[in-house]
Amino acid sequence: MSNQQEFRRSVLASYGASASQTEEVLAYNQNLFSHKCLKHALKFPLAPEAHVTVWEEYAFAARVMGAFEALKQCLVQFRFPILAGISQTEAYRFATRKGVPVDNIPEATGLILTLPEKLQLIIHQSLAGAIPVLLAGNREDFVTLVQALTMQNEPKLVPASMGACMVAGFNNWDRIRRDRQQWSAKNSGNCSESSWAAEFQRIIPQKTLYQDRFIILSDGFYSDVSAIDMGLSELEWQRLSLTIRLEHECTHYFTRRLFGSMRNNMLDELIADYRGIVAATGYYRADWFLRFVGLESFPHYREGGRMQNYRGQPPLCDRAFKILQALVKAAAENLQRFDTDYASELRDINIQPLMLIALTYLTLEELASKEANFRIQQTLEELQKTISASNH
Repeated sequence: MSNQQEFRRSVLASYGASASQTEEVLAYNQNLFSHKCLKHALKFPLAPEAHVTVWEEYAFAARVMGAFEALKQCLVQFRFPILAGISQTEAYRFATRKGVPVDNIPEATGLILTLPEKLQLIIHQSLAGAIPVLLAGNREDFVTLVQALTMQNEPKLVPASMGACMVAGFNNWDRIRRDRQQWSAKNSGNCSESSWAAEFQRIIPQKTLYQDRFIILSDGFYSDVSAIDMGLSELEWQRLSLTIRLEHECTHYFTRRLFGSMRNNMLDELIADYRGIVAATGYYRADWFLRFVGLESFPHYREGGRMQNYRGQPPLCDRAFKILQALVKAAAENLQRFDTDYASELRDINIQPLMLIALTYLTLEELASKEANFRIQQTLEELQKTISASNH
């Protein structure tokens, strides 16, 4: 058994975990981040992914005609309403799976937003590279966009505590159409339907040529926490909420792009909220994070807090979930202590991505232990040496 595993067991024992609870929490807190990419030179922010170029064109068009009108011309899901059973219709399947033009399809009556003029499309420069962001004008429109772009225009439930959505592997037929136009121009003597079908089969395995990744954001209060509970004016809390939510999602993008993992897990949430809170306020606040996840009155857990969304599959038993809550509280407080002690270094723009990477090396048990600050510091120092060596 590794030293790390033994250490994690000893931490769980100190929190009163039984043998069976220890196994449950160890399995839940297993670190799945792969750090192979760190053997190569890395420069932050990362270069944008292939799809960003076309989204920059959409953003330019959005500045001229509005984001809703611009996207209606590019994304086929914007041409259909939210309607139960629509994803099963032949017309919808042909349009979204085969790229059949929708101009003459009776079912394509268009997506309806309550505030279409308030929809914004921005290209946000994150540590993991530029990423397109759709910002809805109100809660209803956020739900509509999530249903259209991730639920095949079906009116499925979007939880109230969900204020952001990362869309990945999105098949963009507009990019495929552009590819076909370029291919046809180069092969003007041989661009029949059957020739294109053969070319299309060649394109399918190259997902970067047609699959996009982007973020949908709501403009509501972060984690459904009120301005009164935060002790802030509604305007100020809404402004801070947007920054926290955006940087939180971009941190998931960061871990997914670099380390191949983005999970519904409390370690991911701790790291993402750390980045969001620091980006919004300039320093980390454990009390904010604990309120967001429902632990502001620990050991009491507030029903409806975000933490219950991250109980695992299969869900942790009640006692194991209680131990996880204690770990999360201690980890957040240790992280605040570290952030305060090393404030001047951590505000260096070159150190910020390294701090996120350092946290992906650790487990919640380590972050909740008395050695947390030493372990973060040690990991950060080793990382600086590794990245410095690989960049030379």
